[in-house]
This record gives sequence, structure tokens and C-alpha cells, in this order.
Amino acid sequence: MAAGTTRALFLACFRGGEGSGGRLALRPRYAPVPRRTKAAAVAGDLEAAAGAAEEEEEKVAVFAVTGMTCAACAGSVEKAVKRLPGVHDAAVDVLGCRAQVAFYPAFVSEEKIRETIEDVGFGAKLIDEELKEKSILVCRLHIKGMTCTSCANTVESALQAVPGVQRASVALAIEEAEIRYNRRVVAAIQLVNAVEESGFEAILVTAGEDRSRIDLKVDGILNERSVMIVKSSVQALPGVEDIKIDTELQKITISYKPDQTGPRDLIEVIESAGSGHIAVSIYPEADGREQHRNGEITQYRQSFLWSLLFTIPVFLTSMVFMYIPGLKEGLDKKVVNMMSIGELLRWILSTPVQFVIGRKFYTGAYKAMCHGSPNMDVLIALGTNTAYFYSVYSVLRAATSENYMSTDFFETSSMLISFILLGKYLEILAKGKTSEAIAKLMDLAPETATVLMYDKEGNVVSEKEIDSRLIQKNDVIKVIPGGKVASDGFVIWGQSHVNESMITGESRPVAKRKGDTVIGGTVNENGVLHVRATFVGSESALAQIVRLVESAQMAKAPVQKFADQISKVFVPLVILLSFLTWLTWFLAGRFHGYPSSWIPSSMDSFQLALQFGISVMVIACPCALGLATPTAVMVATGVGASQGVLIKGGQALESAQKVDCIVFDKTGTLTIGKPIVVNTRLFKNMVLREFYDYVAAAEVNSEHPLAKAIVEHAKNFHSEETHIWPEARDFISVTGHGVKAKISDKSVIVGNKSFMLSLDIDVPVEASEILMEEEEKAHTGIIVAMDQEIVGIISVSDPIKPNAHEVISYLKSMKVECIMVTGDNWGTAKAIGKEVGIENIIAEAKPEQKAEKVKELQLSGKTVAMVGDGINDSPALVAANVGMAIGAGTDVAIEAADIVLMKSNLEDVITAIDLSRKAFFRIRMNYVWALGYNIIGIPIAAGVLFPSTRFRLPPWVAGAAMAASSVSVVCWSLLLRYYKRPLITQKRQT
Repeated sequence: MAAGTTRALFLACFRGGEGSGGRLALRPRYAPVPRRTKAAAVAGDLEAAAGAAEEEEEKVAVFAVTGMTCAACAGSVEKAVKRLPGVHDAAVDVLGCRAQVAFYPAFVSEEKIRETIEDVGFGAKLIDEELKEKSILVCRLHIKGMTCTSCANTVESALQAVPGVQRASVALAIEEAEIRYNRRVVAAIQLVNAVEESGFEAILVTAGEDRSRIDLKVDGILNERSVMIVKSSVQALPGVEDIKIDTELQKITISYKPDQTGPRDLIEVIESAGSGHIAVSIYPEADGREQHRNGEITQYRQSFLWSLLFTIPVFLTSMVFMYIPGLKEGLDKKVVNMMSIGELLRWILSTPVQFVIGRKFYTGAYKAMCHGSPNMDVLIALGTNTAYFYSVYSVLRAATSENYMSTDFFETSSMLISFILLGKYLEILAKGKTSEAIAKLMDLAPETATVLMYDKEGNVVSEKEIDSRLIQKNDVIKVIPGGKVASDGFVIWGQSHVNESMITGESRPVAKRKGDTVIGGTVNENGVLHVRATFVGSESALAQIVRLVESAQMAKAPVQKFADQISKVFVPLVILLSFLTWLTWFLAGRFHGYPSSWIPSSMDSFQLALQFGISVMVIACPCALGLATPTAVMVATGVGASQGVLIKGGQALESAQKVDCIVFDKTGTLTIGKPIVVNTRLFKNMVLREFYDYVAAAEVNSEHPLAKAIVEHAKNFHSEETHIWPEARDFISVTGHGVKAKISDKSVIVGNKSFMLSLDIDVPVEASEILMEEEEKAHTGIIVAMDQEIVGIISVSDPIKPNAHEVISYLKSMKVECIMVTGDNWGTAKAIGKEVGIENIIAEAKPEQKAEKVKELQLSGKTVAMVGDGINDSPALVAANVGMAIGAGTDVAIEAADIVLMKSNLEDVITAIDLSRKAFFRIRMNYVWALGYNIIGIPIAAGVLFPSTRFRLPPWVAGAAMAASSVSVVCWSLLLRYYKRPLITQKRQT
């Protein structure tokens, strides 16, 4: 199929801003060459026209558009504006009632654009420059110090309370927050302050502004004078918005607009400002989040090892050496009164574990209690402190008494902290693996690139190998066979084939020649290419995909609300339960007494009750509940992205696993989407070339796939590549029916039978019979009328995708009902349905009727997925429980969808549903693990089995079980990394 279309449209779908309330997604799909006037084209002065336009700065205008009701309206406005000479690109937001147009003033004015929108039938008004500035942004913060869902909820609530914040989402699994905010009301630094006021540390990852940021390392001396010179020199550059210099780290952070400057310019200016005394390079640890994760792993590993160093002797002296003759006598030797050497050693060794190594739990507990949201740190601090301070009391009492036999629990406090540190260390290691998909995507970009240098005549004079992060917009990059394309751009010289499977999923190499777009991270297979960079840094397709996957991992699945509700009351409930456990055992022992066989010789009833209370407190773990959903969602979205299925968050993942009915569009979904003309029947004596000249002149103004197929076929009757069709006047397009225009001296109407009848054009019996014959062959018959009389029928066929029948068959085996809804005629629809195996068919449906059908199915109790690719599918994609957009489809459809099938492969519909079902099986099992630990463990820790079996759970064993619960949940989610997509061919054979 049209790989170029797949590539270009897929690349375009990731060009939007992060907030729908800001500027629209406005990115050129092809090389940024403006459209020329017809006069210039006729005069043959194409190069001059292009040069004049490129020398002038491109302008962007935003219009308020009234009267739009659906995506089809937006498509009409967009097509009309794009046809204007000098319009570079246009994007229309039907929800925001706005149109944003990039244009060259030399060719078209803002007033002309406004008039064009009104000519289409909508109201238009130019928005003031002040309002054009993007006001709604989405920023990301890295949050340090969160340990459980309660922490995440605290941060989320604090952010939601900030004026100007529209939405805040905090993900415990990746320790990040995503905030949608109004930049006119609140600044990103205020969001950071809000997090820190809630007791956690926040690091700004991105403010969501339309700019790039780079960290540079300075080798050399930065004194006060040189800092001032560097700062003023950099700030004088066009496009530089902010600069921060950290003299201790020798680090310069600069925010800039990539359209006006770039990293190489910045480095050159800084080195020049330093008069040759400083050298500047990319800061080696650019990814702050990865740096923090590695630092956290190192910190927990070191804390655990130090804790282990002190805890092992405590454990040995309390539980091993006491059973070894000789050692036992030595440890039992009294130091002061009844205080023994063993007790004193355990006290000395456990103290640094409790207060130095375990100080992070005190800090976390204090912050949590200050904000009234007790978390896991509170449970750990209470449990370990109870054990430690009771032991201190017991030892001191023994030291001041001649007959008091002390019992200490120093091993409980130190071993608890050690096991919890080990659990956190393993948990962080495991959580790091849940983001491997993103890391692999980022690794696709090559480390270096070869930039070509040109002289004034445009000849290559030299080439230079640079760090790929230093590529700037409009650089020309040389890509050798076997090398990776270093940046998004378009080919200006050379021919080759490029393997784009790692980005688009397209398995076959795509042919590239001058003017074709390429995507950064793809592999050049043969031939040398010279590529002009268009989108660099955060604007690249790869960066946009990574951002989309990251946003998907931030979004909470509805099932997460279950864990959030439990976490709000979990810790206070556990504290109350542990106190009641201690009180029950203590009172039972005090007033009723225990059989002597119940109580170990070294304990009394108070100590036994204390152990039960501590065990209950430390075995309960809210962390596992908080990690149950997000870790599985993270792994599933990452795996999906690696297999060409982009799932936009937990909501889409949860809805997809419930799907029991799928509505398929026909054209471009079940069929290849590139129709071809297969037959022409004329009813009047006229030359076929003349017939197609009239038809093509009318259809060239239409964006419909069938119209494009007719125009392409008409070109075969002319030898010149750029044939100019007769001018069409009074052009009218009726969505789903056809077009009407005045061509030369004839009134030409091209469309379906119902369109002809609505215009009072008589359709002869012979024409009706031909239409029926073509429909039975799954061909679409297009009637052509001139001056109110039928003159011919064009038969167009859109081949069915090779695996469509197998996919429908497999979906039926998954108990999923399949329905086809199309705007095509009934005959063609039934023929296609029969061939692919779909019985339930709705034909001749307008865009709003597709959405109505989806809602009708939902009212009948179905969970509906819609699979489509066109603008006319957008209303249905939005209405469905799950919208799935074919990756080769339009930008509007992709934006409206919940899941994007990047390969345009129908098998990925099965993959999306199957992956979501397996992910939610993992989530359900995670809740079984998490709740199972608590439901089973808490009663055992409370001593339910003790009266009958004498079995009791020591606090340090309870702590180990608590630590294991989080690790087991994360590891269970990680098994999704080995997901294998279903093989539909094997299923069909069985």
C-alpha cells in the first residue's frame, strides 16, 4: 500500500502541542516549500517563486470559526484553506472552534483566508495576537519521596488545589506528576513549590512550553565576570528564553526556540564569550530522571548493605549464639546488675540502624503526619520505634534492678528496617524495568551524525561528524547505507530504501527519493541520502512517540480508584487494628491468664501482646495496592508501542479489555484504502480522454479517496506529468454523495445514484443494471452526468486487505461481534461484508449516522470499539468506548482515537484487545497478591493461629512479607514484557 502516505500521516499525528487549549497541531507533512500561484507555475518560474517565499518569514494566523458541528465541518474548512496559494499548512479544532493557518503573506492575506472560510459556509473572525499565545500547558514533575498511594494522593490533592490547575495526575510507579495548567494564572515554579509544601521534593522535567531545553557542561573556570559575560551573550541570541548557570556543577541550562537558534550556535557563543578559556559540550547526564533513578538505586543498595552490616551481629547474638554453648554463657554475662553483654551489644548495634540508616522513615512519617495523610513510613516508624524503645526500657530496667529479667526486641527493629530497605531496593530495580520500552525507543536515535557544509553556490565543501543532539533545524545530514537517520527531515539528494519498522511498524523498506520525508531513528538500507532536518529535539517524531507513551503511563485506569479509596483509610485502620490486637492479648493475659505453654520462658503477657501488635503494624503494606495497576499499565503500554499499537493510557486499556462489539469502517480499514479505476462505461459518443478531463476537473477539488483514484486514472491519458485540468467554477461537495461543478461550458455532476435522483437527474435502467453488476463484484459505481444527463459510469475497486477475513474470524472466536458501517452503497458494502465474513452491515451512512449507530449499540449494553481512518470516522471514534485509528489515516481520526494502530494492520485490532485483556488479568492478580498478603497475613500476625498451633509471626518475618508484597506485584506486572501477539493463521487452521 502507500507507504509514503502511512509514513507522512503517522509522522504528522505526533506534531501536536500538549494541551488542546493551546495552539493546534500545525506541522508540515512534506518539505516546507510553499504553494505557488498559478501564474508563477504557468510562467515556469517555480524556483523564483519558491525562493521569494522562503526568504519571507512564514506567518501564523488564528481564526475563531463559528457554525462547525462535527469533524466533517472541520475537514471542509481545512481543505478549503489549504487550497489557497501560499498556505503552508492549516489545522482546524472543531471542539475549540478555531482554525490555525501558516501562510506566506506574499501570496495570500489574512482577509483572503477569512473570506475563504466564510465561502465554505462558516463564520470566521481573526483572533487578536495576544489570544494566539498558547495559554494551556502540560508540565511534568519528577516527585521524590513518595512511598505509597497515600503519598501520590497527597501530592495530587495539593496540585489540584493550586489556582489555574485544570488537571493533575500523579503516577507512583514512575514517580512523576503531569499537570495541565493555565500559564496566565500559575507558573511552573509555583507547581514545584506546591509539591514541596506538601512534604515532597519536585524536579521540573518540562514546563510544557513550546521551546527546547539543553544542558551544557563547561570545562574551564567560571568566575563572576565570565558568568555575567556568558549570560548576557547568550541572552542576546534570538530565540533564547532562559539561561541558568550552576558554577558548582559547571552546568549551563538554556531554554530556546529551535526555529531561531540551536545547540551549536549556543556552544559557539559561549566559547567565544569565554575568550577561548572554556570548552563547552553536552552535559553527560542529560536525562535527570534516569540519573535520579540510578542515584536512588545506589542509595538504597548502600543503605541496605550498611544496615546488614549492623543487623547480622544483632540477629546472631539474639537467635543463633544463644543456642551455642560457650557463646551463650559469654553473652549472658552481666555487665550492670541484670543487664547482659548480649543486650548491650544489640542496643549499640541497632541504634545506628534505627536512627541513622532508618532516618528516611522518620522524615517521611513526619511529613505525612503534618499533612494528615499517614503512609507506609508511619507504619514502619511506629513499628520499629515501639520495638526499639520498649527494648531500651527493658534493658535500662534490668540495669537498675537486681532481679528483673529483661526481654529485648532490638533484632525486630533492625531486621525490619533491613528487610524493608531490601524490598525498596528490589522494587526500584523492578520499576526501572517497566520503563524499558521508552528507553529502547530513545536508544533508536544515533549517537552521531554527519553534517554537510555548503558554500555560497550550494556545493558541498566539507562534512563534519557531530553529536546528534547538536543537530539544528535546516542542517543537511548525510546518511550512509546501514546508518541511522539522525533527524526528521526530507530528502534533498539521493535515492534509497529506508527501514521504518522500528517507528511505524511497516515491515517493508520504503523507497525514498528527493522530496520524501524521513523519520529520525530509522535505518537507511542502500544508497546515500542527504536529508534536511525539519524537526529536531523535542519536536521529532521519536520524541513525540516517547511523550505519548509517557503520557499514557501517567493516565490512571478507572480500576485504580479502588486502590485510591482503600489507601485513604488503610494506614489509620492498620494502626487502630494493631493497637486493638495488642490490647486484646494484653487484657486476656492480664485478667484471664495464659497457659504456661503459650508463653515463651523469656516473655511475659505484655511482651507477647506487643509482638503481635508490632507484627500487625508492619505486615500491612499499602504500597502493593498502589503499584498493582500502574506497573501493569506501564508495561502494557510500552509493549504495545514496541508492537505498533499506541494505547493512550489506562482508561483506553481498561475499556479495550471489555470490548464485545467492534464497528469497522470499510475504506482504508477493511480495504487497502487506495482505490483504483477498473472499468469505464460510456452512454454517449465522446472521446474517453475528454470524458476524464471533465470528471478529473471536478474531482481534483475533492479529498475523497475515490476522487483521487479517478484523478490518478485520468492522468494516464496525458503524457505530461503536471497536466493542468480545466478550471472548475461553482464547486459544491456533498459529503457522502458527490460533487458538482461548472467545467468549461458544461455542468458536471459526479456521485452516487441517490445524489443524481436528488438533483432530478433520470437514471436509465441500463445504468441501474450496471450499478448492480458492479456492486455484486464489490466495486463502487460512480455516475457521471453532464448537463442533467447521465453520460457514463466509472467502476472503482478498493482491494480488501489480505488478512481481513482471518482477523474477523479470530475476533468471532474471541466472542467479539463485528459490524461494518460505511458511507458506500449497499451493494458494494454487502459484497465486501460477504468476502470478509461480516453479516451485520450498515451502508450509505453519514458521519453522524456512524456515531448514532455506536451509541445505539452502547444503549443495548455493548462495549463498543470503532476502527476507522478518515475524518468522517472521527465522531464515531469519539462516541465509542474505544476508538482505534488506522495509522495511515487522517490526523483528525488519530487525535480522536484512544488507540492508534501504527502499522495500519488489522491484526493489531486483535493485539490491542488481547494485550489489554492480559494486562487486566495481571492487574486482577496483582490485587489478589496485594490484598492476599493483608487479608491472610494480618490475622496470622494478630495471632489467630497461636491458640491452636502456637504459631506466631515474629515482627521481622512480618516485615519481610510486607517488603515481598510490593516486589511480587511489580515482578508479576513485568512478566507482561514477554507478551506474544496471537497468531491468527494458526487459529484459523484449528
